[in-house]
Amino acid sequence: MSDASDPKAALRRIAFDARKAAFTEAGARGARATEHLLERIGPPEGRVVSGYMPIRTEIDPRPAMAALHAAGARVCVPVIAGARLPLDFREWWPGCALVEGPFKAMVPEGGDWLTPDALIVPLVGFDRSLNRLGYGGGFYDRTLARLRAAGRVEAIGFAFAAQELPQVPADDTDQPLDALVTEQGCLERMP
Repeated sequence: MSDASDPKAALRRIAFDARKAAFTEAGARGARATEHLLERIGPPEGRVVSGYMPIRTEIDPRPAMAALHAAGARVCVPVIAGARLPLDFREWWPGCALVEGPFKAMVPEGGDWLTPDALIVPLVGFDRSLNRLGYGGGFYDRTLARLRAAGRVEAIGFAFAAQELPQVPADDTDQPLDALVTEQGCLERMP
C-alpha cells in the first residue's frame, strides 16, 4: 500500500523521525517522563502493570517498571503469540532472564502469565484526542479490545512530546488511549 492510499504510513514516517531526534537527546527528558508515568499510575501495590522492552528509539519504560516492581506491583511485558492475535503478558522483574522474541523485542524466559490492569503502551505517534499511531500490526488494538471487554483496564501511552501529531486517523478497530505521558506531563482522555 502506498502512502497515498494509507494516510497512516506518511504519519508514521514523520513520527519516526521526530521520535529518533527526541531519542538522541533523551537524557533528562526520559527521567522526567518516568516521574510523570509513576505519578499517573499511582499507588502500585497489588496492581499488575504491563510495561514493554523498548525497541529502536522507543522511550524506555524500564526505570518505571523497576520502581513499580520495587513498590509492590507485579510487572509484565507483552509477548507476541502469533500474527493477528492479541498479546499475552509474561511476568518481568529486574534481572530476570530474557530471550529474543518476535520483532527482536526481549521477553522473559520464564515467569507467570499475567493479565494487566494497566498497560504502558509504546507508540510511534499520538494526537491530543489520544489516538495512538502504532507500527501497523494491530497487536495493541486487539489486546485492548479483549481486555476492555473483560473489565476495566487502563492504556497509558508513553512517548516523547515530539511524537505528537496534529491528527491520527482512527478506524473502527483502533483503541484509544486512556492517558498519554511524556516528559512534559500527562494528557487524560475526556469521558
